[in-house]
Amino acid sequence: MAERVVLLHGIWNHTPVLWPLADRLRAAGFEAETFGYPSVLGGAEWAARRLAERLRADERRGLPPAHLVGHSLGGLVSLLAARDPELPVRRIVCLGSPLTGSGAARAVQRHGLGFGMGRSARVLLQGLDAAPPQREVAVIAGTRALGLGRVFRTFDGPHDGTVAVAETRLPGIRDHLQVHASHMGLLVSRRAARAVADFLRVGRFGG
Repeated sequence: MAERVVLLHGIWNHTPVLWPLADRLRAAGFEAETFGYPSVLGGAEWAARRLAERLRADERRGLPPAHLVGHSLGGLVSLLAARDPELPVRRIVCLGSPLTGSGAARAVQRHGLGFGMGRSARVLLQGLDAAPPQREVAVIAGTRALGLGRVFRTFDGPHDGTVAVAETRLPGIRDHLQVHASHMGLLVSRRAARAVADFLRVGRFGG
């Protein structure tokens, strides 16, 4: 039976942005699904609870545990849900996720536009302290500087136009990879898709 993968989008996005990556993971032999959520009106914590409810319902139906792949805010949602050690989750890959907090989000807030982040603002501004214990988590960071984040802030070091590579380095992650792709480009990058598949299979990139 093919291994299950649930993909999550970022803020201000919807599930169609995940379709190219989902198609590549299916071609690699995975059973790819998407999880949509109201990123502004619902927020990251709310989405994490709904994701956990879905995974527990899947388990009651006899489905196997799923891997999680989250883009941007979706990576934060995945890690928030995976804090529950009993949640039926296997490996987790975060794509361009500001895991230690988003400088672009803080710049947006300073410009008086923080309302646009809605109920996801706190998580985007503060980030997380560490990856959930006993979870195999990897991160893919983009280094192609194209994105709206450049309008609001000046980055220190490499970035994907929205998230700095340094913001993706969270204590407790198992592996980290940089890919020459923009923030949204990570979702259509062939190299990123291959790296996701590698980590989901063997727990490391380049496997």
